[in-house]
Amino acid sequence: MKTCLIVDDSRVIRKVSRHILESLGFSVDEAENGREGLEHCLRAMPDAILLDWNMPVMTGIEFITQLRQQPGGDRPKVVFCTTENDIAHIREAISAGADEYVMKPFDHETLQIKLQLVGMG
Repeated sequence: MKTCLIVDDSRVIRKVSRHILESLGFSVDEAENGREGLEHCLRAMPDAILLDWNMPVMTGIEFITQLRQQPGGDRPKVVFCTTENDIAHIREAISAGADEYVMKPFDHETLQIKLQLVGMG
């Protein structure tokens, strides 16, 4: 079974994302900020990560920058899920190591398509 880690400070977004991912056959874990997410990855690297941009403690960009430097940290497919939709943010996310980008709010179909694009569909 594919594993996905949801890193988002919004409990509502984590709940909605979990529901979608589980319906797509993922085993899901959650973290409410980047530091918690990174600690999870160091214990058990997931196949995919849904990553929020704006979080307390450690932002999405700080998280992915550190993740990609870890042993095996290049393996997870990372999809940024955020309200930041300008080209500068998208470029920054991709150059930091993100595989895809999805706008909040998103629905089941949108997330499924993004996961298929990164080979996790």
